[in-house]
Amino acid sequence: MRRTCLRLLLAVALAALTLAGLPQTAAQAASVVSPDSDPFYSYPTASLASKANGAILRTRQVTLSLGPASSGGAGIPAIPTTVPATQLLYKTTDATGKPTYSVTTVLVPLTGTANARVVSYQSFYDSLGKKCDPSYTLQGGDPGAANRQLSSVEQGVVQELWATGYVVNVPDFEDITNDWVAGTESGQSTLDSLKATESYLKLAASTPIALMGYSGGSIGSDWAAELAPAYAPSLNLIGTAIGGIPVNLQHNLKYVDGTPAWSDVMPAALVGIARSFHIDLTPYLSAYGLKLTGIVADQCIGDFSGAWPGLRASQLMKPQYADPFSVPLLRDTAAKLVMSTAPGNPKTPFFMMAGNHDGTGDDVMILSDQRWLQQQYCEAGLPVQFQEAPGAHTEVGLAFMAAAQTWLASRFAGVPAPQNCPPARARTYVGLTYGSDPLKVGASNRITFAAHPMSMVTGQLTIQITGPGINISRTVTLTPSMKGVYSVYVKPTARGSVAVKAFYHGSTTCQPSSVSAYRTAS
Repeated sequence: MRRTCLRLLLAVALAALTLAGLPQTAAQAASVVSPDSDPFYSYPTASLASKANGAILRTRQVTLSLGPASSGGAGIPAIPTTVPATQLLYKTTDATGKPTYSVTTVLVPLTGTANARVVSYQSFYDSLGKKCDPSYTLQGGDPGAANRQLSSVEQGVVQELWATGYVVNVPDFEDITNDWVAGTESGQSTLDSLKATESYLKLAASTPIALMGYSGGSIGSDWAAELAPAYAPSLNLIGTAIGGIPVNLQHNLKYVDGTPAWSDVMPAALVGIARSFHIDLTPYLSAYGLKLTGIVADQCIGDFSGAWPGLRASQLMKPQYADPFSVPLLRDTAAKLVMSTAPGNPKTPFFMMAGNHDGTGDDVMILSDQRWLQQQYCEAGLPVQFQEAPGAHTEVGLAFMAAAQTWLASRFAGVPAPQNCPPARARTYVGLTYGSDPLKVGASNRITFAAHPMSMVTGQLTIQITGPGINISRTVTLTPSMKGVYSVYVKPTARGSVAVKAFYHGSTTCQPSSVSAYRTAS
């Protein structure tokens, strides 16, 4: 039932946007070489280290198959069925900081690149295998029956952006290894694709660029906006439109656990996290979990969508790890993928759309998490327009595509970005300021707590730290001279997990705040 409804909604979207029609026939798709067999996608990784991020490694001209031409009308030009494009193989960096590469597809409008406006469209291809890579499906490559309608909708979106007059950049932002849900990697790859596009087209550094993505595409878009000030400061980003946003994957997986509609994404999400950060899941997965993660290891979301309705996370794990995030390595890794946690802040205005189907979210993305993300960016001084839409994830996606393009057009026109930011919260909170290196066994390690703003904080700080040979529980009274800072030294006696918790009890004008984290002693 769910697959039938999904395809029906996508077909309606296709017609409503007056864009691409039916997918390629099998004969047409067969003429496009699969990325697994296409030498264009192969590059010696040993030679990447000497190249700059965004460096162009290889180029080729392709013809995109974006559906049958529209007939046009009085004064309205028809949209052609095929569009010439350039594909760039470019260097980027993976989630662990190692050099890797990917492909982006670049469409230049009929008006050329004079006064260019660039839209980087991040696809919701949500794939652990290469058959759904946009660089392949936009050429008319066949992603398989379960994924054809999804690909057709995105062909239509890309076609409309191109017909509007934008230079359109469509990166395979999961990189050559299809590292799904890897936030930092997706953002870096998106930014490096834009560096490559600017270089190839010889665009001025002042060229305005907007980011757009829904669902999985919001991962590449949001993280690109977050990372740009430090990673790609030369890019002139003017706006970011995202919807159906997976702000916190740990929350998302708990939301869908056991549900009839989206629980089947759990095995694939675990594979994506593990692959991106080179984590071996074997010690933690049950026999059933090993089976399911093996099945999805080269699949796209359409393949596993609806495959195991009602699946529980505990079925995937060994009994002692019934909650996947009870595994410190998975919990710590998931914490790195929470949006808004990149150092610094994005600089672009945002448009966000979130669905509300059951009071909690759109069945997979959580409304309160997305409102929290808006709050984070608003408090960083950004104008954020947040729109809540009734409906489930797929149908809200249809509304997003139209609303996002309207919002982006205003940004390119220079209209000041609207915002509906909520009132600012009290800003007193407690944080941990130690580095990311593991705690050293047998050595004295300092853990520092900081209640902010440091210059004015008084009150009490309760801390608890437990681990191998560590059992600390105390309440400290903060005085003005301490400036909100308190340090503890811990000395683990063996390898293992160290749990760190703190709770700040502020004065009557301050809000209480807590923090918890897990560290590894090695």
